[in-house]
Amino acid sequence: MDFSLLLVIAVAVTGLVWLLDLFLLRPARRRHLANAEAATTEGLDEATRTKVLKEPWPVDYARSFFPVLLVVLLLRSFLVEPFQIPSGSMRPTLEVGDFILVNKYAYGLRLPVTHTRFVEMDDPQRGDVMVFRFPNEPSVNFIKRVVGLPGDTLRYENKQLYINGQAVPKRLLEEGPAEAPQEWLLEEALGEINHRIYNNPRDPGPRVRELVVPEGHYFTMGDNRDHSNDSRYWGFVPEEKIVGRAFAVWMQWDGGLPSFSNVRRIH
Repeated sequence: MDFSLLLVIAVAVTGLVWLLDLFLLRPARRRHLANAEAATTEGLDEATRTKVLKEPWPVDYARSFFPVLLVVLLLRSFLVEPFQIPSGSMRPTLEVGDFILVNKYAYGLRLPVTHTRFVEMDDPQRGDVMVFRFPNEPSVNFIKRVVGLPGDTLRYENKQLYINGQAVPKRLLEEGPAEAPQEWLLEEALGEINHRIYNNPRDPGPRVRELVVPEGHYFTMGDNRDHSNDSRYWGFVPEEKIVGRAFAVWMQWDGGLPSFSNVRRIH
């Protein structure tokens, strides 16, 4: 189930219980205390007063958790959301086990659950590392690099990306790096973004014939070009599926002890 939906339900339930107590249950407890005090000439001892005014446990829990859940919902929905990288499709930029932070307002503010954009800001730019809901399975989040913007003409063949008829510049940095001995490490320039990619010289990879990116859609690719399930296989990312822009790695955890030694910005 969508965690955002669970969080919204939790905020709604705890908030309603808190409001119910504020406007109905708490006044009723005070009236009960006043009636009890009026019925005795000796007055009530402190223990009895405390017992009469004591909040029921659901109210106590709701009052404690509501503000915390509300803050988490607001931060997660409109500011920053954490994700973990589950695969190697974005190597060498992102490794399996990297915990990343995603800017939720970079591309506009969206309502939780429905994901409807109600405040427009910037649009994704070529070279951005973008998180989005997989068009074929919206409950699954993908992270890829934006290579094609609405209206762009794209082609990909012989491991070379062409945008609007121009080959995207790239240069070889190393053949068979220690981290990936079967790959070539290259630096590619997408607009103002210089980033590193892997290509496997022994893998022909997919070929994308010339296509035009429709309005309101984006074409994405993984930096690990021959090991990425991306737009070359299943098509474009609709604007309404966008989650946000990944901007930092704050932790690495591959099953052992968490590591904070490689905290970095994502380029």
